[in-house]
Amino acid sequence: MSKPKVMLACQDVSIRYMVGDFKAIGLKEWVMRRLTGNYKVVDFWADRHVSFKLRQGDMLGIIGTNGAGKSTLLKAISGIMEPTKGRIVRRGNVSALLELASGFDGDLTVKENAYLRGAMLGYTRAFMDETYPYIIDFSELKAFEDSPFKQLSSGMKSRLAFAIASLVKPEILILDEVLSVGDGAFKAKSEAKMREIITGGATTILVSHSIAQVRKMCNKILWLDKGRQIAFTDDVEGACDCYEAFLRAPAGTEPKFDPDKIAAKRAAAKAEAERQAAERRRQEEERRRKAAEAATELARLRAEAAKLEKVRRILKGSGK
Repeated sequence: MSKPKVMLACQDVSIRYMVGDFKAIGLKEWVMRRLTGNYKVVDFWADRHVSFKLRQGDMLGIIGTNGAGKSTLLKAISGIMEPTKGRIVRRGNVSALLELASGFDGDLTVKENAYLRGAMLGYTRAFMDETYPYIIDFSELKAFEDSPFKQLSSGMKSRLAFAIASLVKPEILILDEVLSVGDGAFKAKSEAKMREIITGGATTILVSHSIAQVRKMCNKILWLDKGRQIAFTDDVEGACDCYEAFLRAPAGTEPKFDPDKIAAKRAAAKAEAERQAAERRRQEEERRRKAAEAATELARLRAEAAKLEKVRRILKGSGK
């Protein structure tokens, strides 16, 4: 059976921001400083040498602390910006859900905003007429459809945005913390909807601070730290374990993903589990042996008691 086709490939991607005097001075002052050499520019690399491939149906979880370069990488993958170095190859249409609650008009009603966002995403009026009942039901905002959007809570706004965005059927889907919208019940519903999209063959990238969510949903993981790629692997559990250990470590600890160490740890845990299982089996066999011996002894004692009772009756009958 052939492997699914590669849908997304990042090839040694590096992304640089230039920060310096030009941010705070006018054009004339900039020219003068350039001429006199009194001009400073600092290169800030948000991402350095990031490489990975995703196949159709993969779900990649991107983890890392704030400032790791996750959002910058997503912008490059979605086509909002170009990498400074390296290359990004995409196959198929890309849908990025990066800022759910942006692009709405606070003075319009919930229903009007649903149609407005649909138009911004390229949906026709006929399509929106057909799907609006689904949107309002999924977002659980039926009671608020005629209320001004600005009166909604941030969670309710995000639920509406997610309901509209989930109508798309992209080949590459990018999610930046969007599965954390709403309460627990809505989170479960949004996760189920994303699974439906993924099951349909979409290649998905999820950025989330919820490691439990990454463990549960992703089959591959990318760990970034200060722009550096620490790991890209299908060992999601191992990478998450290392990342959580790094978060618990003292400040200044270097992040590290060591596949050999993880394999050795798992082998040791497996051996210990097997030892404990063998010990439980030995104890159970010992318990059964002792129970069998006790049952045999009990049967012997009962037989002896029966014999004594028989002798007693014989003696009693003979009058002795």
